[in-house]
Amino acid sequence: MLSPSSVLRRQHFLIRSLGGGYNRQSHLHNRIQSMKSMSEVSLEADAENILRTITPSLDPKRHKGQAGKVAVIGGCREYTGAPYFAAISALKIGADLSHVFCTKDAAPVIKSYSPELIVHPLLEESYTISGLSDQERRFISQNVLVEVDKWMERFDCLVIGPGLGRDPFLLECVSKIMKHARESNVPVVVDGDGLFLVTNNLDLISGYPFAVLTPNVNEYKRLVQKVLNCEVNDQDGCKQLLSLAKQIGVTILRKGKSDVISDGEIVKTVSIYGSPRRCGGQGDILSGSVAVFLSWAWQHVKATGGNMTSSPTNPTMLGCIAGSALLRKAASLAFENKKRSTLTSDIIECLGRSLEDLSPAC
Repeated sequence: MLSPSSVLRRQHFLIRSLGGGYNRQSHLHNRIQSMKSMSEVSLEADAENILRTITPSLDPKRHKGQAGKVAVIGGCREYTGAPYFAAISALKIGADLSHVFCTKDAAPVIKSYSPELIVHPLLEESYTISGLSDQERRFISQNVLVEVDKWMERFDCLVIGPGLGRDPFLLECVSKIMKHARESNVPVVVDGDGLFLVTNNLDLISGYPFAVLTPNVNEYKRLVQKVLNCEVNDQDGCKQLLSLAKQIGVTILRKGKSDVISDGEIVKTVSIYGSPRRCGGQGDILSGSVAVFLSWAWQHVKATGGNMTSSPTNPTMLGCIAGSALLRKAASLAFENKKRSTLTSDIIECLGRSLEDLSPAC
């Protein structure tokens, strides 16, 4: 028989093995969860401060155009709202001039939405050139590029994709415009069907540091499958986004409950504000918003000689963070007023007030 002391020691051993072991596991689990929570907090961008830092003051000495000149490449027969939302959002935020390059059928419709936009009916779709020879098609395509080229050097940023559609001839023309923008070092924000275009032709943006992609869930999934040859990993989403951005060589803003942004070097999230309303068109507001803040971020970097006090310092990251934060605040404000009936136009009307709350003009 075991002595009382031996029994007691064995009981203590069993208690430590069962009860004590469980406690250690529970403690380890809590520590892991705490570390994850701390990691998520450390990824959160100081969005409001970044927005205030790069937003230029209203100076009466500045002339028209110095606060930003943005152009949207998009708009076809079926989709006229998206390019309008992107272009008018840029104006509402504070850009001085906003252009839209669209198809000839889309132009009168977009013009009717607002006289504030400068609309160029230059793009062509396949149905308008059916029956033409290959030589005639090449001539039209080259003419489109020549006409856009007349304006290219004036723009601080291009938004490519809202309402673009997937017509083969139209996408061919836009591909040439993107190549020329890259040659001219014009920053580009790629959204909507522009993402369909670049996913199938990564050379258009691969290794271009002035390019920003703004994919939604499905667009991001196609990018991951194409570039990383795997499925989306939500358990390690930040690491996967970092890898994707690094491999393509661009900045990516992954839209979601929290917007996650990476330039291939760092990852930042924007989780402030937001709205449960998911009306279509918010992505178009975001692309226009990012374009404006991206142009402002570049101005700020040039003005400070690159001696930035904010973190991160990459202008594409700064533009994405500020654009995301402003849209989320405007969406939150619109939802407070309209609840379930909130529409994209309601959010656009809240952009100015939201920016004023975060960065007063006076």
